[in-house]
Amino acid sequence: MAWTFLVVAGLFEICWAIGLKYTEGFSRFWPTALTLVAMAASFGCLAHALKSIPVGTGYAVWTGIGAAGTAVLGMVIFAETVSLIKLASLFCIILGIIGLKSSA
Repeated sequence: MAWTFLVVAGLFEICWAIGLKYTEGFSRFWPTALTLVAMAASFGCLAHALKSIPVGTGYAVWTGIGAAGTAVLGMVIFAETVSLIKLASLFCIILGIIGLKSSA
């Protein structure tokens, strides 16, 4: 169950990272409110997961999910550049997440 909380925490991290773009520097109320809710949910799920997952592994997986997911959505939603090196780097992050999960 802890790994489920960790994955959900990572998904909420993607939500708040993307949400930051829509807050326009925290100047828009609803995007800011939703971003803050996603932040709280992400940290809450992470904290719950870390009750039984080692902190180094949990934190690395959480940030990896957030970083990779945010980068992919940035390319899809905001038409950010796509390059072979960017895709290879994302693949490395995903392999790292799989490796950490396998070793825990």
